[in-house]
Amino acid sequence: MTEIAESTQLLRTAALAADDKLGTDQVALDVSATVYITDAFLIITAENDRQIDSIVDAVEEGLQTTHGRTPLRREGRGSGSWVLLDFGDIVVHVFSAEQREYYALERLWKDCPVIDLELPEHAENSGAESSDAENASSDAR
Repeated sequence: MTEIAESTQLLRTAALAADDKLGTDQVALDVSATVYITDAFLIITAENDRQIDSIVDAVEEGLQTTHGRTPLRREGRGSGSWVLLDFGDIVVHVFSAEQREYYALERLWKDCPVIDLELPEHAENSGAESSDAENASSDAR
């Protein structure tokens, strides 16, 4: 498996764990061509301090259980507005909405490709929306 493929698997595991804790607006960026110390960033928004902690715990547990990985470094725990988890190949950022807007990492790294996280929720929502549209069309007939 190539390094970026392995990093993508780590990202997807982390994203699923965050999704289970209702983390929103998840974006994964391939920074491997720009940053030499990591392959990718995963950026997640949480509604409040408790949800940030819950997402961080879920991401750590998911990566430990599935991939045997623990963070090399953890910053911001207890600050309530932004936690950074450095797993080496990937760095996970969990922000409050205000802090995410303030730091604007997506704008800072706008030239980096976005990695498709392939979250099942998105596929289910797309299918549900098209099913609802089809049902509405059928009802209209």
